Formats: sequence, structure tokens, C-alpha cells
Amino acid sequence: MKKLLLLLSVVMFGQYAMAQQKPTELDKSPLDVSYYPANYPILKMRGQVAGDPSARILYSRPQKKGRSIFGEEVKYNEVWRMGANEATEIEFFKNATVAGKKISKGRYSMFCIPTENKWTIIFNKDNYNWGGFMYRADRDALRVDVPVQRNTEVVEALTMYFENAGNSSMVILWDDLKVAVPVTF
Repeated sequence: MKKLLLLLSVVMFGQYAMAQQKPTELDKSPLDVSYYPANYPILKMRGQVAGDPSARILYSRPQKKGRSIFGEEVKYNEVWRMGANEATEIEFFKNATVAGKKISKGRYSMFCIPTENKWTIIFNKDNYNWGGFMYRADRDALRVDVPVQRNTEVVEALTMYFENAGNSSMVILWDDLKVAVPVTF
């Protein structure tokens, strides 16, 4: 009987404690996921694809909100976490070639050093970091340089996705800029 009363007390206290917790507010930079192939979870659910995807990006999507982004909010020639909140992560489920350079399957944090004409995209072995504050260059697995393109339209929220137009690319859009990083598997 004592065990039953103790169990009941623990359950009731747990419910009380849960009722007192409030959910977090909606993040200003929501987390998003992009897969290669695009819409992989839906394709798998429909039975249109088997096995693992080739790659997945986990990133937070900051908003432009009238700000000048590149060169001001995101400083040129400084390491940027490519998003907001935690460092952006990419997982390759198989070995890949990025801009002509090989990278082993695995999970990497992604950073960038932007300039006006090119970005250095960095794949780093340290994962689960908040922002770029703990970035260590000695943990880089790969660095590639890609050209910057101007968009005709302004993109409000940072957007990343995989595109397969002949050769696949990881596309990064924000403000009036576009970067396409060649990726093959």
C-alpha cells in the first residue's frame, strides 16, 4: 500500500510540475531541414525511395527584416555560422565531392567566410556548437571557394536547399545573393 501511495504521489507531482512548465516562444529564426533528394521524407513515406538520403542540412533561418545583411550584419572576411542559433549542420550519408574536392560521409558543422565576390564554405568536424563562437580552424575537414551571384529578387529568410539541374548543387539564398555549391555523390 505504501508503494502504491508513493507511486501515486510521484505521478501527481510529475503532472503538477509539467502543468507549471510553459512552452518556449516561437523562435525568431526557426529551424529548417533540407534533404537530397528534395522532399526525401515524403518520398520515403510514399514508397518512392528506399535507403538513406544522400545529404541533409539542419539550419536556422534568420530574417532580413529591412537590414543590410552582407558586409554589415554578416561581416565580410569573418567566420559566419550560416544561419542563426546553433551552427548549421550538414550530414552526408555517403561520400561526396564538393566543388571538386572529396569529403567522407559523416556529420559536419558548416561555416562560411563571405566576401563580396566569393564565399569560402567550411565543413568542420566539431558538431553541436552554438553559433560560430567556438569555431576552430584546426577542426576543418574541407574548405571550398564558390562565386557569389546576385538575385533579381530579395529573399527574406535565409534559405538552403539541394537542386538537381544536371549536376547537383547546394543552393544558399539570402537577401539579394545566391551561392551554388556543386555537390555530387
